[in-house]
Amino acid sequence: MTDYRLPITMSRAGNSIDRPISLWNRLQQRLQSVPPPVPEESISLRILVQALVLVGIAATDVAAETQLSLWAIPLSIIGATWSWYRRHDRNIWVKFILAIAMLLALGNFLGELLGSLNDTRLVLAKLLIQIQVLHTFDLPRRKDLGYSMVIGLILLGVAGTVSQTLVFGAFLLLFLALALPVLVLDYRSRLGIVADQTPRKSQPTALLPWKSIAILLPIVLTLGLILFAVMPRVPGYQLRSLPVSATINFQGSFDGRNIVSPLGSEGEEEGDGTGLGGTGTGPGELDDEFYYGFGNEINQNLRGEMKPKLVMRVRSQAKGFWRVIAFDRYTGQGWKISRLENPNKFYRSTWTYRFLLPPFWSQGGTKEVIQTYAIVSDLPSLIPALDRPQELYFPTKEVAIDPEGTLRSPVKLADGLTYSVISRVPLRNRTALESALTTYPEPIRQSYLQVPPTIQNKVRQRTLEILDSSKNPLTNPYAKALYLAQYLKQNYQIPSNPLDLPFLREGEDLVENFLFGCPPTDRLKTCTPGGYADHFSTVLTIMLRSIGIPARLVAGYAPGEFNPFTGFYEVKNTDAYAMTEVYFPQYGWFAFDPIPGHEIVPPSVEDYERFSVLRQFWKWVAGWIPARVTAWFEGVFGWIFRAIGSLFQFFLQGWGGIFARAIALVGFGFAGWLSWQAWREWRRRRWLGTLHPMERLYQQLINWSARCGLDKHPAQTPLEYAKAARDRYPQKIADIIEAIVSSYANWRYGGIAPDLKSLHPQFRELQQQFARKRGKERHRRKKYS
Repeated sequence: MTDYRLPITMSRAGNSIDRPISLWNRLQQRLQSVPPPVPEESISLRILVQALVLVGIAATDVAAETQLSLWAIPLSIIGATWSWYRRHDRNIWVKFILAIAMLLALGNFLGELLGSLNDTRLVLAKLLIQIQVLHTFDLPRRKDLGYSMVIGLILLGVAGTVSQTLVFGAFLLLFLALALPVLVLDYRSRLGIVADQTPRKSQPTALLPWKSIAILLPIVLTLGLILFAVMPRVPGYQLRSLPVSATINFQGSFDGRNIVSPLGSEGEEEGDGTGLGGTGTGPGELDDEFYYGFGNEINQNLRGEMKPKLVMRVRSQAKGFWRVIAFDRYTGQGWKISRLENPNKFYRSTWTYRFLLPPFWSQGGTKEVIQTYAIVSDLPSLIPALDRPQELYFPTKEVAIDPEGTLRSPVKLADGLTYSVISRVPLRNRTALESALTTYPEPIRQSYLQVPPTIQNKVRQRTLEILDSSKNPLTNPYAKALYLAQYLKQNYQIPSNPLDLPFLREGEDLVENFLFGCPPTDRLKTCTPGGYADHFSTVLTIMLRSIGIPARLVAGYAPGEFNPFTGFYEVKNTDAYAMTEVYFPQYGWFAFDPIPGHEIVPPSVEDYERFSVLRQFWKWVAGWIPARVTAWFEGVFGWIFRAIGSLFQFFLQGWGGIFARAIALVGFGFAGWLSWQAWREWRRRRWLGTLHPMERLYQQLINWSARCGLDKHPAQTPLEYAKAARDRYPQKIADIIEAIVSSYANWRYGGIAPDLKSLHPQFRELQQQFARKRGKERHRRKKYS
């Protein structure tokens, strides 16, 4: 066995022998020889930093809906108290235990990371919280408190990315209110000022400049809100670690045809698995919570209304129609999907949550839009997404797509579910669509031109009459679809009381009743033509089919209300409705909305607004000023924002954008330098204005001399500086400099009042003579060059 003891040695006196020193004792001696860290003595700084960290922990806990605060906050308080009372001790054993605990936390993090590849943000936040809790047991130095401040800020940032509500705003304001005094105390500590003590009892100082902080807080908050409002919303998701819930292990067979109802438990179908739409015919009552149109077959002979309820939050690069399901077969009083025999099923790998869906090509081009959906109320097993999804990040191991492009899940979309979609949305170019071909493939003709024979001729004749009433000739399907949608919006209406609309009788057709239900002899207008909102879309679809234009009914959600503070579109159940989709060969399907109160062309990727926050604020302000003033401001600011938006768009395109960004960066740098110089000059002038006239004249002389090439060294006395000027400048200039410097020295050190009336003209003469001298030199150089 190896002996690590030191050899025996003799002392200087030669009469004693040193005992062997073990390696352990040497280690202890070495640790004892290390000077202890200089502790931070400000208890106020420690308390406020700890409060800052606790706000970050609580914000992350609330935003992610976890229970980390239940153990993290109490342990943090205990650790901070321990570190205060033990701040002067070495705490070697404590440091050793903390190091082992941190290694265990790292091992736990790596284990959880492998099982949470869907979203690593919370796993990283949990590791940070664990490290911070352990760190609070050893906070003797100001530098350690600085680490805690950074961790608190990171946790607040994580909470901001996870949060979906305005509750995060309260934590943000609290964090800001604590951060300002923390920065003040930290700065004082760096200067060696202990805020909790006063150097003299006769000169007490306030712990913090509360009045200044109270003034600074609203200023910082106002500036932050202004920057937030004017900051353009550029497309996000540049790094594609898209949010998605943890894996859902579905037990059972998934055929892709049936729809799981939100009313049942997981894997349990409602009735025959058709969803919430009903049987397709016969009078009935609408569910007050769930939209009736999300089923394989829907009945539009239902009456009632829904109670508003938030169902999901959507974060998207552009707003749009969150498409859910489409129908091809009209039943007379509703719709159904006729081709559900063999839906396409897709599977993902075990190590990724990404489903690769069928690619899509459009002659008019497409635009990639990334969306993240957070479900907050149970929904059927139909997956909302923008048109033409190409990639789906979903927690189940399989999904399906039916022939109408509907994404289907094996489980219902339960409260708390998160998934992401990447869509290639077709660009809507009206000129291109108006020139599209009118020869349709046979599968399109067979599926999307179906009209009940009993009403086909009648509806066709009425449709042609409406088209003939146009002042301009309608020569293409796009123009016809627009005109018919506008005609329905203007000539039919939705009843103010939904219960006033009578049920359809057995065998009665919805479209026929809508168009011809009011007799021409009704001169008193006792009959109101129209129907429910979705009835308008059904009528437009059948009218287009009757004249040979392929169309289908599509149901989904409107964009909802955009919350500028969270970045989410908040979608309610009452935002669900149906529209008409029209097919254009080589371009795809495009929607038309004939519902009164809606835009004919639904929101699309071309309507993306980078200044949406500022636009919403302007709408609020515009309600308080006259219409003419509003119109003028809208014209001016509209042109400005369009120009800025076009500039940003140019910056993001190819090599030209790279060069433009480089030029803009140089320009902004130069403008920043000019601003800095102007600010320094303003500060100098302001400072000079506070000086005595003699002191001001002397400082002006020093600055002028420095610009001319003669700097005054800080160690030089005024008279030494005057002597150096005599060695550099001609006698007349040197005499003026000496006169000003001598007057300054006599005033400063001898108390002799200066003759400013004679000194100011001399200084102006000095500047003029030097300028003439410089001009002569430039003229001489130019002459000989």
